[in-house]
Amino acid sequence: MICLLSASTTVMLLTGSITLGWQHSVEKTRWEETYQAEGRQLRLIEASVQGSGAGMEPPPEARLEQGGWHWQPNLLLDQVTLAGSTFTGEYTLCDANEGCHPLSHWLTPGQTVTLAACDSEAH
Repeated sequence: MICLLSASTTVMLLTGSITLGWQHSVEKTRWEETYQAEGRQLRLIEASVQGSGAGMEPPPEARLEQGGWHWQPNLLLDQVTLAGSTFTGEYTLCDANEGCHPLSHWLTPGQTVTLAACDSEAH
């Protein structure tokens, strides 16, 4: 499972895979990353961006599909920190069970949130 952790709240999402989306603060284009829980870590299995520039250049192996660049970073991470910014708008989380919702669907806006793998006995 995947959890959302803030200073005061833990939310367990009933899924092992999510897509995190946001708007780039400078280029104002959509960026998405898909994470899968693997034990106590998250694997970044796919990333996509709807443009390039301002520190968001796709890697050489990226392929252009349906107007966006897509690639498979295959990175294993302990956690992902989502810092709120008035320049990027709100993060969106999508999964097969719940569909897509803004982060504020689960947590109070404006908090720093950590995305992490979790299990039901850990929390």
